[in-house]
Amino acid sequence: MAEEGWIEARQDGRGLAFAAGGRWLVSGARTLDRRLAAIDRSVGGRSGLRRVRIDCGKIEALGTVGAGVMLRLQAALARRRAAGAVRKLAGRFVPLLGQAEKYVPAPPAIPAAAGPLDLLAQLGSWAVANAREAAAVLSFFGLVVVTGLGTFRHIGRVRLVAFVSHMQRTGVSALPIVGLLSFLIGIVVSYQGAEQLRYFGAEIFTVNLLGIGFLRELGVLMTAIIVAGRSGSAFTAEIGTMRVNEEVDALTTLGLEPMEVLVWPRIAALVITLPLLTFYANVMGLLGGAFICDTALGIPLPLFLQQLHGAVTGWTFWLGILKAPFFAVCIAL
Repeated sequence: MAEEGWIEARQDGRGLAFAAGGRWLVSGARTLDRRLAAIDRSVGGRSGLRRVRIDCGKIEALGTVGAGVMLRLQAALARRRAAGAVRKLAGRFVPLLGQAEKYVPAPPAIPAAAGPLDLLAQLGSWAVANAREAAAVLSFFGLVVVTGLGTFRHIGRVRLVAFVSHMQRTGVSALPIVGLLSFLIGIVVSYQGAEQLRYFGAEIFTVNLLGIGFLRELGVLMTAIIVAGRSGSAFTAEIGTMRVNEEVDALTTLGLEPMEVLVWPRIAALVITLPLLTFYANVMGLLGGAFICDTALGIPLPLFLQQLHGAVTGWTFWLGILKAPFFAVCIAL
């Protein structure tokens, strides 16, 4: 039976060298991996390494997995700023190792201890990456605006069927989850608010807390979060799948504008449905608060409505509704 793959580190007059032999196949990959890990720990503290020889003259068979292990050894040496030169490898194995360099993924690098300059470089890289992403988003937003203006100039190009379909998917289909969560949040806000206001004998102001908080902030915020997780991710998945299947390229080939066909119906549908969903969420949140006030706090529905009427002004309601279209554009983009 042929000898399994092996590797060992040797110290000679010219520095560190590795000797490898046996059958470097998938059957012995785990043993080779453990041996490499042990060698990596034993030579990990050595400094001054620049060039390390890997003597492969005794390798009898080399498979794809074995070539990957060899590349992992070279990558480990490269992390120590040392070049691992493969020597005496049989000519019949050289093409396989070359192919493995193209297709076998390199192992993740072990991060070194970061110094002040490294931290500064990471900060600069982060800033540049975010600046590029912001520029890409701004460019995409400009393209959306230009396409929208062109669509409004030629109103016949509006795809009404797609627009109504996206309204149904982003609006009507979201009513159950938005209503349920808004109702429960209204209950929680009212109960927790009353627990704190009871120390001051001001439980009645729970209605003010619920009405102003929900109509101005909580209603639109919770609706936007739900829609972002539900419809925003669906938009991403749909168009991402279309790009992978080259359907977007097919639209362009047919002379159709992808922004006009795919993007604008979704954005317009979300801009219209999110304010309506926000209104629905506000109503359900107030109903949840009225329910807990009537059953647990001793505030009957007529008194709840009277206190709510005195606490809420017209702008309290409209401030929440006017935020919804801006949230919708951010989610859809």
